[in-house]
Amino acid sequence: MQIINQLKIEEPERKEVFLEILSDKYCRLILDSIMNISKSAIEISREKKIPLSTVYRRIQQLHDSHMIRTSGIITDEGKRLFLYKSKIKEVNTRFSDGEIAMDVVFNKN
Repeated sequence: MQIINQLKIEEPERKEVFLEILSDKYCRLILDSIMNISKSAIEISREKKIPLSTVYRRIQQLHDSHMIRTSGIITDEGKRLFLYKSKIKEVNTRFSDGEIAMDVVFNKN
Protein backbone atom coordinates (compact mmCIF):
# COMPACT_ATOMS: atom_id res chain seq x y z
CA MET A 1 0.00 0.00 0.00
CA GLN A 2 1.45 3.36 -1.05
CA ILE A 3 0.79 6.40 1.09
CA ILE A 4 0.34 9.61 -0.84
CA ASN A 5 2.27 12.37 0.88
CA GLN A 6 2.11 14.99 -1.87
CA LEU A 7 -0.67 17.35 -2.89
CA LYS A 8 -1.03 19.62 -5.90
CA ILE A 9 -2.60 22.91 -4.81
CA GLU A 10 -5.13 24.06 -7.37
CA GLU A 11 -7.02 26.89 -5.65
CA PRO A 12 -5.54 30.31 -6.52
CA GLU A 13 -6.34 31.71 -3.06
CA ARG A 14 -4.52 28.84 -1.35
CA LYS A 15 -1.49 29.32 -3.60
CA GLU A 16 -1.41 33.00 -2.66
CA VAL A 17 -1.51 32.16 1.06
CA PHE A 18 1.37 29.68 0.71
CA LEU A 19 3.45 32.16 -1.30
CA GLU A 20 2.79 34.95 1.19
CA ILE A 21 3.78 32.78 4.14
CA LEU A 22 6.88 31.41 2.44
CA SER A 23 7.99 34.93 1.51
CA ASP A 24 8.14 35.83 5.22
CA LYS A 25 11.59 35.13 6.67
CA TYR A 26 10.24 34.48 10.18
CA CYS A 27 7.71 31.93 8.91
CA ARG A 28 10.50 30.16 7.01
CA LEU A 29 12.74 30.13 10.08
CA ILE A 30 9.93 28.74 12.22
CA LEU A 31 9.05 26.03 9.68
CA ASP A 32 12.73 25.09 9.45
CA SER A 33 12.97 24.85 13.23
CA ILE A 34 9.96 22.55 13.57
CA MET A 35 10.44 20.47 10.42
CA ASN A 36 11.71 17.35 12.21
CA ILE A 37 10.82 17.77 15.86
CA SER A 38 8.02 19.45 17.82
CA LYS A 39 9.09 22.52 19.77
CA SER A 40 7.56 25.15 22.00
CA ALA A 41 7.40 28.80 20.99
CA ILE A 42 10.11 29.57 23.55
CA GLU A 43 12.42 26.94 22.07
CA ILE A 44 11.83 28.30 18.56
CA SER A 45 12.44 31.86 19.75
CA ARG A 46 15.74 30.95 21.42
CA GLU A 47 16.98 28.72 18.62
CA LYS A 48 16.22 31.11 15.77
CA LYS A 49 16.71 34.36 17.74
CA ILE A 50 13.23 35.63 16.89
CA PRO A 51 11.32 37.78 19.41
CA LEU A 52 8.78 35.61 21.23
CA SER A 53 5.86 37.87 20.30
CA THR A 54 6.83 37.50 16.62
CA VAL A 55 7.00 33.71 17.00
CA TYR A 56 3.48 33.63 18.45
CA ARG A 57 2.08 35.84 15.67
CA ARG A 58 3.68 33.74 12.95
CA ILE A 59 2.61 30.48 14.62
CA GLN A 60 -0.98 31.73 14.54
CA GLN A 61 -0.61 32.54 10.84
CA LEU A 62 0.92 29.12 10.12
CA HIS A 63 -1.79 27.40 12.16
CA ASP A 64 -4.59 29.29 10.38
CA SER A 65 -3.06 28.20 7.05
CA HIS A 66 -2.94 24.54 8.18
CA MET A 67 0.84 24.39 7.77
CA ILE A 68 1.61 23.31 11.34
CA ARG A 69 0.10 20.97 13.90
CA THR A 70 -0.22 21.79 17.56
CA SER A 71 -0.04 19.39 20.45
CA GLY A 72 0.10 20.00 24.16
CA ILE A 73 1.70 18.58 27.25
CA ILE A 74 1.45 19.27 30.96
CA THR A 75 4.82 20.11 32.52
CA ASP A 76 6.02 18.74 35.85
CA GLU A 77 4.97 22.07 37.36
CA GLY A 78 1.42 21.50 36.10
CA LYS A 79 1.58 24.13 33.36
CA ARG A 80 0.16 23.59 29.89
CA LEU A 81 2.82 23.75 27.15
CA PHE A 82 2.01 23.81 23.44
CA LEU A 83 4.33 22.17 20.93
CA TYR A 84 4.37 22.89 17.21
CA LYS A 85 5.46 20.78 14.25
CA SER A 86 5.43 21.49 10.55
CA LYS A 87 2.88 19.56 8.49
CA ILE A 88 4.86 20.25 5.35
CA LYS A 89 8.31 19.01 4.35
CA GLU A 90 8.71 20.97 1.13
CA VAL A 91 6.85 23.19 -1.28
CA ASN A 92 7.68 23.15 -4.98
CA THR A 93 6.52 26.00 -7.18
CA ARG A 94 6.76 26.62 -10.91
CA PHE A 95 5.84 29.77 -12.79
CA SER A 96 5.02 29.26 -16.46
CA ASP A 97 2.80 31.09 -18.94
CA GLY A 98 1.55 33.41 -16.21
CA GLU A 99 0.41 30.51 -14.02
CA ILE A 100 1.80 29.20 -10.75
CA ALA A 101 1.88 25.45 -10.18
CA MET A 102 2.44 24.36 -6.60
CA ASP A 103 3.02 20.96 -5.01
CA VAL A 104 3.27 20.35 -1.27
CA VAL A 105 5.13 17.36 0.18
CA PHE A 106 3.79 16.48 3.62
CA ASN A 107 5.95 15.84 6.63
CA LYS A 108 5.86 12.42 8.24
CA ASN A 109 4.27 12.40 11.68
